[in-house]
Amino acid sequence: MSPSLERLFDQYAGAHQDPRNKLCHRVGIPLIAISVVVLLASAGEASWAWWLFGVGWAFQFVGHTFERTWPEFMKNPVFLLIGPLYFVRELFKKSH
Repeated sequence: MSPSLERLFDQYAGAHQDPRNKLCHRVGIPLIAISVVVLLASAGEASWAWWLFGVGWAFQFVGHTFERTWPEFMKNPVFLLIGPLYFVRELFKKSH
């Protein structure tokens, strides 16, 4: 893994220390990811996917109230990709 990607993962992890925030992200990130895939596949026509998208983001922001910080993507939009990548990375760590 590149040193810069590892540095971004470390920064992301540092901004997600509170267990309640981590739980909110474990729920919110998959909801957002699923909704984006469905919305792209349906050209935005799946109204239930818009609901999932909104609920997923609500979980993200509620989680950050526990951290008392803004989400990292508000400082650097690259974290819109780092968050889901970090989530998948953590899933693979736990399964091995």
